[in-house]
Amino acid sequence: MRPTDLDKPLEGATAKSRPTPGERIILGIDPGTTVMGFGVLCVENGKARLLDAGAIRFPAADDHTLKLRAIFNETMRIIERHHPDELAIEAQFFGKNVQSMLKLGRAQGVAIAAALQRELAVVEYAPKRIKQSITGNGNASKEQVAAMLLSILGLPTLPDSTDATDAVAVAVCHHFANGAVPRATRSSAARGRSDWSSFVRNNPDRLK
Repeated sequence: MRPTDLDKPLEGATAKSRPTPGERIILGIDPGTTVMGFGVLCVENGKARLLDAGAIRFPAADDHTLKLRAIFNETMRIIERHHPDELAIEAQFFGKNVQSMLKLGRAQGVAIAAALQRELAVVEYAPKRIKQSITGNGNASKEQVAAMLLSILGLPTLPDSTDATDAVAVAVCHHFANGAVPRATRSSAARGRSDWSSFVRNNPDRLK
């Protein structure tokens, strides 16, 4: 079975086949063998805008090796569609389930291999580093990260999938790591509370 794309095109996001001179395209990936999230940013004159984002689900019945092949192929398709310059990928976290860690590590490695096949620069970011970059708090919740991404990117909405949102966060973290001033941390505490309140008001279904 073919993997399935979980998300519809984003409102406020724009599709682009090739970067123009002076632009930098960042592909962010949240790896996984069940669902892989991706987010594509275009950076021009220090300002980032979201080109594309979504989550690809791999059939649960597939053998693990078939899933790895699908991850490679889907990553290559995203690269061929958007021609990114760099891949920013979420680093593997350490948990108690060794088998899950091994599978996640393989998924991450396959996505990196696809990027290297197209000679992209590859950078890994730990989950806490990503949250710290976006919200100023390494222990922020997924909902708080999503709320700040709406403000940073000036979007009315984000994908329903948290995997896609995580991938966008990785890309934004990489953008900030390359010298951009994090808008999420330069605002006052009152502004941060306002962003969170707006997110709660506009996205009640995403709160747990």
